[in-house]
Amino acid sequence: MDLDLTGEQEMLREMVRGVCSSYANLDTVRALEDDPTGFPAELWKQMAELDLIGLMLPSEYGGSEMGALEGAVVYQELGRALAPSPHFVSAVMGAGVLLRAGSDEQKQSWMARIASGDAIVTSAWLEPGNGFGARGVQTRAQADGDDFVLDGVKLHVPFARAATAMIVLARTGDAGTDVDLFLVDPSAAGVTMQQQVTLASDAQYEVTLSGVRVPGSARIGAARSGWATWHETMLDGIIMLAAQAVGGARYALEITVQYAKDREQFDKPLGAFQAISHYLADAATAVDGAETLVFEAAWARANGRPIDRLAPMAKLFACKTFRDVTAMAQQVFGGVGFTVEYDVQLYFRRAKVQQITWWDDRVLEELVASSVFDA
Repeated sequence: MDLDLTGEQEMLREMVRGVCSSYANLDTVRALEDDPTGFPAELWKQMAELDLIGLMLPSEYGGSEMGALEGAVVYQELGRALAPSPHFVSAVMGAGVLLRAGSDEQKQSWMARIASGDAIVTSAWLEPGNGFGARGVQTRAQADGDDFVLDGVKLHVPFARAATAMIVLARTGDAGTDVDLFLVDPSAAGVTMQQQVTLASDAQYEVTLSGVRVPGSARIGAARSGWATWHETMLDGIIMLAAQAVGGARYALEITVQYAKDREQFDKPLGAFQAISHYLADAATAVDGAETLVFEAAWARANGRPIDRLAPMAKLFACKTFRDVTAMAQQVFGGVGFTVEYDVQLYFRRAKVQQITWWDDRVLEELVASSVFDA
C-alpha cells in the first residue's frame, strides 16, 4: 500500500487550497457564522466550475469518477480551511444514497444537478431525544393510496434553508430497521424550519414535518430498505469527515507551533519549555497517525476492500485527534486562545461538533467492536 500522493493528487490539493484561500478564508468563515444560508455562493460556484462537486460522481451524470483517495485530499483541504459548504450532505450523502438505491428516474432527475451544484440535497435524519440507530428514527411515513404522509421532527438538518430537496428518514413499520428514505421538497406544504444555535455556529435547522404528502415515487429504493442504504452511505461519508478532521487538526497544530515559537515567556520561546514541547510532539504524532489511518481507509474504499472497520476507526481516531489537538492548542495559547480574534477557537469549536455528529464516539466504537468480534 503506497500512500504517497501522485502528482495529480498533489495538484488537486493545491487547487483546492487555492480555492479555499480565495473564496473561504477565515474572515469569510467568521462572517458566515450563524448565517441562514451558511456558505459563500462564490465558493460553491467555483467548486462547480472546477468539477469539485462532482469529483467522485459517475461521468454519465457529469462527474469526474475520481475515487475516495482524491476525495480525502479534497476534504483535508476543506477541513484545513474550515470551508463551509454543503458538499458533504449533497455530493457525498445525497448523491451516495441516490446512486445506491435511487430509481433510474430519480438519478436522471437529480444526479447531474447535484454534480453541477444546481441542486443541493440535504439529509433529515436525527430526532429530538433519539439516538443514531435505526430505532432513533420515529418520524412516520403513513401510506395513503399511492402517496405517503410524513409526520415528525428532525434536528440538525444541514443547510436546510438552501436545500433543493431533503432526504428524510422515516419509519414505515414497527421492526427495528423498518425505515425508508424519501425525497421531500423543503417548500412543500407542512414543512417548517427553524435555525438552531450550535457550537460551530453553522447552518443547522430543526425541521418539522406535519402531514407532508409525497408521492410514492419519492421513496428511494425498495420498501424498508432505507436503513441499509443509509448505513452503507454513512461508511463512505465518515471517511471524508475523518479526512476533514485531519486537515483541521494539522492546521491547528501548525498555528500552535508557530505561536510557541513566537511567544516568549521568561526571555525564551514557549516551545523551549519541555512541557509545551512534549504536548506538541504528542500532537504531531497523533495527527500523523490519524492521517495514515484516514488514507488507509480511503485506499481500501478506492480499491474495493472492506471498510466496515476502517471507516469507523478513521473517524473515531481522527475526530478525537482534532478535538484533543485543539484543546491542547487552547492551553498553549492561554486565555487569548478563547477570544474571537484568534483563529484557534474556530477550530476548537468545530472539532467538538464534528466529533459528536454523523456517528459519535460510542456508535463508532460499537461498529469497530462488532467488526472485531465478528472477525
